[in-house]
Amino acid sequence: MKTWEKTREQNLVRHKSGRYYARTFNNNKEIWKSLRTAHFSVAKARLAQFLREHREKQVAGVSEASAKMTFGEALKIHLQNQADDVTIKPSTRHFWKQVFVALLKSWPGLADRELRRITKTNCNEWARRFRKVASPTRYNNTIAGLRHVFDVAIEAGIIYGNPASKLERVPVRAKHLALPSREQFLHLVEAVERAGAWCSRDCADLLRGLAFTGIRKGEAAQLEWRDMDFEADEILVRGDPETGTKNWTVRRVPMIPDARTLFERMRSERTDEPLSAKVFRVNEAQNAINSAARKLDIPRITHHDLRHLFATICIESGVDIPTVSRWLGHKDGGALAMKTYGHLRREHSIAQAQRVTFAPVAKQADVIAFAASA
Repeated sequence: MKTWEKTREQNLVRHKSGRYYARTFNNNKEIWKSLRTAHFSVAKARLAQFLREHREKQVAGVSEASAKMTFGEALKIHLQNQADDVTIKPSTRHFWKQVFVALLKSWPGLADRELRRITKTNCNEWARRFRKVASPTRYNNTIAGLRHVFDVAIEAGIIYGNPASKLERVPVRAKHLALPSREQFLHLVEAVERAGAWCSRDCADLLRGLAFTGIRKGEAAQLEWRDMDFEADEILVRGDPETGTKNWTVRRVPMIPDARTLFERMRSERTDEPLSAKVFRVNEAQNAINSAARKLDIPRITHHDLRHLFATICIESGVDIPTVSRWLGHKDGGALAMKTYGHLRREHSIAQAQRVTFAPVAKQADVIAFAASA
């Protein structure tokens, strides 16, 4: 038995005795604290209190040690706060680290500069340069990260205002979704299945599964046969065993007829597998997609495009956007889905336009015709 066992909570570990301990870092030094309990829920609550006190001491210590805090020192505290926050997923932490790497690269000497000597003019000059080379999304996220770091210094009482507070975000144009038609998708999957590789059929099944359910690639990788509720026509989407789904929730996605046919066929071919076995035998098929798209001379798509394809076809089939939003796992009541899928594809839009007319509608007489008797 291992002495220490990880839990699904960041910074929380379990000793072989059953007791829980908090584990974090300060200046590359490990800090351990017994939470004096063997109950997970109690340990989780005490962990949050410990991390909160740890952050307060850390900021206070820096404030007392030096009023000449540099941007790099404040950034280090900010990243540690993110590491201590159990609600932030590892992928999100990694994203913000990349944002700050780009920030420091675009602003030479920023890390060693005292926060008190960084002015609004300095921020505006950097923003003017960075806006020319960064995408709108990257630019907006970098501004947000810059403000967060200055907020650390404000909390420590080193500066009294955020010099980046007046930087304006730039508008982000909605991405145009160039999705395949139903026929193109079916031809693409058929080409993948007939490619001749050892995993060609498994790749095709993955593509069908993503398109027929709308789940994310990472969620599909965790699907097990026990998650298939054929009686209720539902799929239980759990996500990663450590971090869950993107929104930290377990959701149920209904099986459309195509999905049920797919999963029943796959299960009938693998009846000997336990319920804990993974449904999909491959986790990605981008190379197979690229090869098939070139062969068919159609635009390249990604795994995530199949999620868009599912949502678009659902909406075109008459499913309302709030319902599609719940199936996708959105938590905003449909706002993101409305923004992303509020438009219809051109061919569907043209077909629907033919139903609109200003011509008078002939009124039918309220007469019921009876067959003439002999």
